Amino acid sequence: MTSHNMSFLDHLEVLRWHIIRIIVAVTISGIAAFLFKEFIFDTIIFGPKQINFPTYRLLCKIATFFGVESEFCGGELPFTIQSRTMSGQFSAHLWTSIWAGFVVAFPYVVFEIWRFISPGLHQKERRHARGFIFASSVLFFLGVLFGYYVVCPLSINFLGTYQVSDQVLNEFDLSSYIALVRSSCLACGFIFELPIVIYFLTKIGVVTPDFLKKYRKYALIIVLIVAAIITPPDVTSQIIVTIPIMILYQFSIFLSRITIKRNNKKNE
Repeated sequence: MTSHNMSFLDHLEVLRWHIIRIIVAVTISGIAAFLFKEFIFDTIIFGPKQINFPTYRLLCKIATFFGVESEFCGGELPFTIQSRTMSGQFSAHLWTSIWAGFVVAFPYVVFEIWRFISPGLHQKERRHARGFIFASSVLFFLGVLFGYYVVCPLSINFLGTYQVSDQVLNEFDLSSYIALVRSSCLACGFIFELPIVIYFLTKIGVVTPDFLKKYRKYALIIVLIVAAIITPPDVTSQIIVTIPIMILYQFSIFLSRITIKRNNKKNE
């Protein structure tokens, strides 16, 4: 039965099986992450808490090169992480494993999404499946790495060292710390999917290169708002996050222009 002959309930049944396969893939990856607890937590999750984290070392070298005194060259970050509930550590272990499983299984998640929508596409458009899955996965992983090595350490360093008074100690709850790491990585991962979103919006005629150029200044305002949400409230961090997002936006304009040209040639 082709997708054109399927009823609405048939489509829902197909979607249900795609979702089940996605859940199974994420679960399997999550179980693997659950078993590698020491690596996930000590190396990855608590990595940005250590002053020898690669981002801090790089910023320290830059500051030293310019002869500027920097807090990135200091000792350990002045805060501790604690769990104040009986099930706090187990819950953190479980949910972190699930999110780690989603990140690892992301290419397969995209693959299942493509399998669901591809029957409604033309044969030539289906040929781009590998390119779509590869590009989406690469952009997502680049975004996650950007969030982990840039947004996350800047946020942790700023919030972990900020004090309203010497009488107030920074003792953060485990769930709060993990939520910051998770949101920084996943938010950037999805933001880096912007070119893919623009490509499909151009494909269906919702946006054009001229539209993207015309509203570039409004896009900049939105990007600044997003940067303010996912970064600490200091200008340097917001600029660091804004630059790559604007580069992605400019690349999206270029990609939209190419898509329009290909559509015009196809129509001719």
